[in-house]
Amino acid sequence: MAKLTNLISKDGYDWKFSTVGGVTRVNIESGEDIAHLDVLDQKLWTVLSCPVKGLEFDERTLSLMDTDKDGKIRVHEVVAASQWLKKVLVDMDYLVEGNDHIEFSAVNGSTEEGKQALEAAKMILGKLDVKKEEISLADVNAYMAVYEEKCKAEYSAGETEPYEPPYGEGSDDAEAAVNAVRTKIADWYMRCKLVQFDEDAAGALDVQVEKIAAISDGDLNANVAEISAYPLARPRKDGQLPLAAGLNPAWQAQMAAVVAAVPELQGKESVGEEEWNAVVAKIDAYAAWKTAGETAMNEAIAAQVGEHAAAIEPVERLLRYCRDYYRLLHNYVVFKDFYRRDEKFLAVFQAGKLYIDQRCCDLCVKVSDMGKSTATAGKSGMYLLYCHCVAKNGGAQMDIVAALTDGEIGGLHEGKNAIFYDRTGQDWDATITKIVDNPISVRQAFWSPYRKFGNWITEKITKSASEKESKQFDEMTSKADSASTNLTAKPEEGAAAEKKPAAPFDIAKFAGIFAAIGLAFGAIGAALGMLGGFIVAKWYNVIILVAAVVLLISGPSMLLAWLKLRKRNLGPVLNANGWAINSDVKVNTTFGKTLTSMAKYPKVVAKDPFADKKTPLWRKILYWVLILGIAFLLVFRLTQHRWVWQPKPAEVVEVVEAPAAEAPVAEEAPAPVEAVAEETPAE
Repeated sequence: MAKLTNLISKDGYDWKFSTVGGVTRVNIESGEDIAHLDVLDQKLWTVLSCPVKGLEFDERTLSLMDTDKDGKIRVHEVVAASQWLKKVLVDMDYLVEGNDHIEFSAVNGSTEEGKQALEAAKMILGKLDVKKEEISLADVNAYMAVYEEKCKAEYSAGETEPYEPPYGEGSDDAEAAVNAVRTKIADWYMRCKLVQFDEDAAGALDVQVEKIAAISDGDLNANVAEISAYPLARPRKDGQLPLAAGLNPAWQAQMAAVVAAVPELQGKESVGEEEWNAVVAKIDAYAAWKTAGETAMNEAIAAQVGEHAAAIEPVERLLRYCRDYYRLLHNYVVFKDFYRRDEKFLAVFQAGKLYIDQRCCDLCVKVSDMGKSTATAGKSGMYLLYCHCVAKNGGAQMDIVAALTDGEIGGLHEGKNAIFYDRTGQDWDATITKIVDNPISVRQAFWSPYRKFGNWITEKITKSASEKESKQFDEMTSKADSASTNLTAKPEEGAAAEKKPAAPFDIAKFAGIFAAIGLAFGAIGAALGMLGGFIVAKWYNVIILVAAVVLLISGPSMLLAWLKLRKRNLGPVLNANGWAINSDVKVNTTFGKTLTSMAKYPKVVAKDPFADKKTPLWRKILYWVLILGIAFLLVFRLTQHRWVWQPKPAEVVEVVEAPAAEAPVAEEAPAPVEAVAEETPAE
């Protein structure tokens, strides 16, 4: 945490600040800081209110601080507690230690508040017959337990309305025995009434012989559960239930316990419905008296204990504040416990850990209102897993929300099971009920478009294959039904059915699909054609082009993820659970990596005998060379020879006019040849 410039309040107190989670927050480090909370500007508080219930914090301490009893701890109540402590303690630094005991010398006996605390402490130690100069919270709890037992004894001794149980000291045994068989006996009497209504129904109302025959070949002792489901006895028209002979063997022990506990039934061979209902009425009256008596006693004792607790409240309040108040400030004024990432000092809203898909999510918050939480959770910018949890022991249930702040989403989906461990270490069966999808990291955002596209293709292929399989199955069953019908139909009807023409091939539908594919390839070819000169100029331009395409696809997703990760905030999740957050509770990428831990495996040297055979390196290289070669040839073909899926334009023949002919120039007539007399040599 980086220290920042101090700020002096209007009353002259020098507050110290630091950056926690990327947000500037005030430091609460000493007793003097606690004593001056009343002059700290409320706008600088991280929290304005938090709930009393549902936190990993002592609820009794919060209820003492909640002076207006509205179920919320507000700023003025936190300040009021600090001002009360200023009057009771000699040194406010005592709160920083977080002890659950206090020496009498540390209490300011000169003030009215300090005097009340000292008097209550000394009275408690006197009643416990303990002599020492300090008191602990354990002493207060022990005293209250002794006082409650005393109140119970006094209440029992002073009871003015005596009540005589129907069967004396054995009334509780009689109640347990009757309650164990009352439903089965009521069923038997109803069967008898139906026999009285219609004697022919006796066989249907009795145990069926076939049921006994079905289990007679095995060990009948192993089928007691099934035998106990048979009627208590054979229905009788007189409605007299046998108490010994003729009873269902699986119920004989329970009926014997009833006879032994109820004196009216002893020595009888059977009992009618009216007499049995009288026994049940006595048992019900006894149970109602016990319930009313316990309720009245508990209410009276609670009122008496409450009055006495108010008398010793000053010392209890002091001890609880000494132990818990400083920790509360770290989760209220500043979220120090949340950002320190120490297993010993977790935030009060951190409910435990969720283990799922080879990772552990430390940031888990209990959800008090699922509808409100899911409606506003998306504003947090975090990837959230809402889970319904059922305790392994006891069957208790609760809802939590876990923040996934690192790694990949992998196989996470609604309905996936996980294990949740609460702060006490108890494990709960967790099931994802809702996922709020937000970026986890920039790396995950890079692959997100391809993953979504792959899922889309897989979904389409699966849907198409499923439809075709269903269609083929329907056709096969239809043909089978038709064939079986034709076998029983008249010959001419079968022949007519065989001559029925098949459905025509929908050429228009497939022509549209082919046209769309052709246009797509044409657009790709045209785009590559425009880049042809760039691609063939240098060999590495192909790599640049591929990188540009990848950036074009993943860039927007990565940019959006980067923007959301910078604003990732836990505040909306806490607000939906009753908090009033006054400042951002940022969970940036660096801090988020500490909130979700991934499984790490060592390098295994031993050979796996069942591992898939690995492709040899030379074959992988050959595959890649072939793929890249084909891609290069395709690009070269598209760019150099303009091989695109578009019709060639018609050739245009250019007509050139011939120049006008010039008049011919008359050639000059050759000169006349003059006769040259050949000289004749003289003879």
